[in-house]
Amino acid sequence: MLKTIRFHLLKTVQNPVVRQSFLTLLIRVFGVVLLFGFTLFLTQKYTPKIVGQYDFVRTFLFAIGSICLLGFDQSILYFKGRLYPDFSLGHLRKVYLKMVLMLFFASLLLFVFIILLDASVVAQFFSDDATYLLLLKASAALFFYGLSILNVEVFRALDEVVVSELFRNVFKYLPIIVVAFILVQWQLEPFLVDAFLLSFVFSGVLTTLLAFYFFTKKPASCSTDCFSSREIITQSFPIAVSGMAIFLMMSFDILFLKKYQGDATVAYYAVAVKLMTLLSVIILTVNITVSAAIAASFSNKEIDKVQKMVQNSSRLIVAITLPAVIGLLLFPEFILHFFGSNYIVAKEALVVLVLGQGFCAFFGSAPVYLNMTGRQRIFQRIVLGALVLNFLLNYWLIPSYGMLGAAIAFSASALFWNLGTVLFVYVKDGIKLFLS
Repeated sequence: MLKTIRFHLLKTVQNPVVRQSFLTLLIRVFGVVLLFGFTLFLTQKYTPKIVGQYDFVRTFLFAIGSICLLGFDQSILYFKGRLYPDFSLGHLRKVYLKMVLMLFFASLLLFVFIILLDASVVAQFFSDDATYLLLLKASAALFFYGLSILNVEVFRALDEVVVSELFRNVFKYLPIIVVAFILVQWQLEPFLVDAFLLSFVFSGVLTTLLAFYFFTKKPASCSTDCFSSREIITQSFPIAVSGMAIFLMMSFDILFLKKYQGDATVAYYAVAVKLMTLLSVIILTVNITVSAAIAASFSNKEIDKVQKMVQNSSRLIVAITLPAVIGLLLFPEFILHFFGSNYIVAKEALVVLVLGQGFCAFFGSAPVYLNMTGRQRIFQRIVLGALVLNFLLNYWLIPSYGMLGAAIAFSASALFWNLGTVLFVYVKDGIKLFLS
């Protein structure tokens, strides 16, 4: 019996996907701990209004940044998979440079749009004169935010996985953490949002320099383009729409809560969302680890290999997620109390969010499968359907139920697009993404 258990444990540890997933997860867990430590500091040292403004700007960057990125942060892995087995660093570098240029122009267009926007319309919608200035500042830093997100995935495409995870989960928080401490010491707390945006400027420049270093570390001669700009956009844009839809699903609740409940409620709800991200981090970690491998195996028509990869990743996701779900459901008030007694009002929202994300864990690699197998447009339609559902539920529920309504809207829409993806893949490819 012991020999059998030992054999299976050794087999599991020797699996490269499992090893890489656990290494990635270890770094991400450290990043989550760092993020929650920072959140605790913010909720203890800054007023709920300032924290709410910080979370509002953060949400705006996530949602609008996904539009300007045009899906490049995910499609860079897809293009690497397309280049397999004749991978060329030179070809990938040309793809990257084209993506950076298109990101710059997309960010510039959005910045011009915000400048031309009537400030009084924004102030009237949110009933807050300060909101337009927040949007203007955020749009000015948008290119650097997008650049830092893209570069992190480029590191992964260049097999610098540890560097990628360190920047994604640790280094991107350090500048704002240090400055936030300094602001408290100097009694300059209202400048938190400015410091947050400037941290992305720093991160964007630093990661770009590092990306060029990795590209030049190895010889990469390349006389022709494997992918034209048109093909890059054609393959990336459906991913962009899907990514935008997912981020909007994480933004509509914040926007409606700010409109109907104010900055303080945004701060309370945002803490519940961050606790829920403990679960999404696990799902995303495993999916990112297998995404390029799924693209390569599917391109080579190795369906059996894809099926095995999906099954292993699904089991791993559920095995790691389940204990976190149980812990959050058993002690919601105890956990929220760490952020301050006021934050206990988010208890019901937290329970609903955790239950929803817990069910999503059983859908395994559904979030990346279609994008990595050339069916980006199918995934786009499914997610857009979920986005419409999310908007309608937020519109109907938040005015009456506040944070609880926002949590119901997000969980219902997340389950909708996960289930839709699983059913499509099972019917078309005969692959079970759902862990039964």
